[in-house]
Amino acid sequence: MPNAFTEQIIQEFRANQGQVGGPFDGARLLLLTTTGARTGRRHTAVLGYYPDTADRVLVVGSAGGGPKHPDWYHNLRANPRVTIETGAFTYDAEATVLQGAERDETFARLVEADAGWGEYQRQTTRSIPVVALTQVEAGPPNVSSFGEYLQLIHGAFRRELALIRKEIAASGANAVGLGAQLRINCLTLCQGLHNHHTGENLGMFPALLDRYPELSKEIGALQADHDKIALLLDELQELIGTGRPVDVLPEVDRLIAELTTHLDTEEAILIPLL
Repeated sequence: MPNAFTEQIIQEFRANQGQVGGPFDGARLLLLTTTGARTGRRHTAVLGYYPDTADRVLVVGSAGGGPKHPDWYHNLRANPRVTIETGAFTYDAEATVLQGAERDETFARLVEADAGWGEYQRQTTRSIPVVALTQVEAGPPNVSSFGEYLQLIHGAFRRELALIRKEIAASGANAVGLGAQLRINCLTLCQGLHNHHTGENLGMFPALLDRYPELSKEIGALQADHDKIALLLDELQELIGTGRPVDVLPEVDRLIAELTTHLDTEEAILIPLL
């Protein structure tokens, strides 16, 4: 059973669509629900995570540098099918414990992003596990209307962009100084935005035009925004990939400014119709 503090965080997470205040404000968090290895009961833990690929995230079994692996780790070793809550979505995932060189290289990448993991490893004789959680079955969004869904997804993009900006600024904002995990964070966000806008262009916008042909000008402008943002995403990805000593922060700020204006405009036009 979660302790009182953890239970409070879980309730706050679920009540605020994945956002938690206090010491966890601005952190990337998820809820991991596992099946008890001995009892078969469901147990939920609050974990920080790192983006890895479009459908995979990483979590670390640090247990604060303690001598034993956390309970959730033992559970997913016995039952790898788990449930993930992100605030926006709840979905089933398959847990894979990274082994050998893959574990060591990934853990080094995470230590580069947050030196605290290295400190935890120095405090214990066990090898701190890194676990990949890969989505296997998408769940419905945790909303009651499509308008609420749009607002929820947009909010997630806004928060992730703000977090990445903070991480880039802390790294020195130089493309050479960006760590491997921070590059992955940026590229995962870029891919997510691309997928979201492609889905709108191919699905939502045509459906709305069928119902509201008088909005052709407004929807055309939103599609033009998508094209402009796609160029900014391409430029940012190219800049991150060069490894040259180029200041990345101005490009991130350009993207944030353009995307924020677009999201605000899109919400004002579309949410009343959805």
